[in-house]
Amino acid sequence: MKKNKTIKNSITIVVLFLSIIGFAQNKSSNTISLAAYYSKIQAEKNPQIIDARGAEEFALNHINGAVNFNLESKDYEQQVAKLDKTKPVFTYSIGAGRSVWLADDLLKKGFKEAYSLEGGIANWIGNGKPFYTNSKSKLTLDEYNKIVADNKTVLVDIGSKYCSACTKVKPVLETLRAQYGENLKIVEIDLETSPQVIADLKNVKVFPTLILYQNGKIIFKKDGLGDLKNDVNVALASK
Repeated sequence: MKKNKTIKNSITIVVLFLSIIGFAQNKSSNTISLAAYYSKIQAEKNPQIIDARGAEEFALNHINGAVNFNLESKDYEQQVAKLDKTKPVFTYSIGAGRSVWLADDLLKKGFKEAYSLEGGIANWIGNGKPFYTNSKSKLTLDEYNKIVADNKTVLVDIGSKYCSACTKVKPVLETLRAQYGENLKIVEIDLETSPQVIADLKNVKVFPTLILYQNGKIIFKKDGLGDLKNDVNVALASK
């Protein structure tokens, strides 16, 4: 009896493990690179693009031609019913959360193809792809370059107020300000206020992106927060 129970438990564990692997593979196969995502969109006459962020975010900026809804939208089923299941659907969000879940759900509903953009709107705008914005950037590329040229050491924080990981950067920046004072110029760039400069830089893949310059040259570029304080300290100590 005990042996049968052990075998049964082992089978259950194996099945659970295989299910988890299958789920992870399904998720990763739905998320594709910017190059592949853009190429597939270009191949469609009227691409079905869904911005899975909140309505506020969508109103500020979005991919040209996108519509806005996600799994939590009250009219979700009605929005899905408007789509053509035989054609690809392209989803994106601030990163790869809501858009991945949305793409996965569409496949479960019988859609032939559904793709989520790796890096989300940050990757799209951050690499200069066409987008809609309802405001002019507060910071221009010329102004950005002047700041980098006029200051010996510059730390640039690029993100969005809607990005949860980006909020964790702010207290670290305050610590660095207190530590380095005027010896470190810190520039904060948000998607909501300066989307065009992010597009013009053409080197942002995710939010947050941190770039450290010294004498006009990039010392390091970080995709994500990581141990920012230590990285800055180590980089500047070696100079």
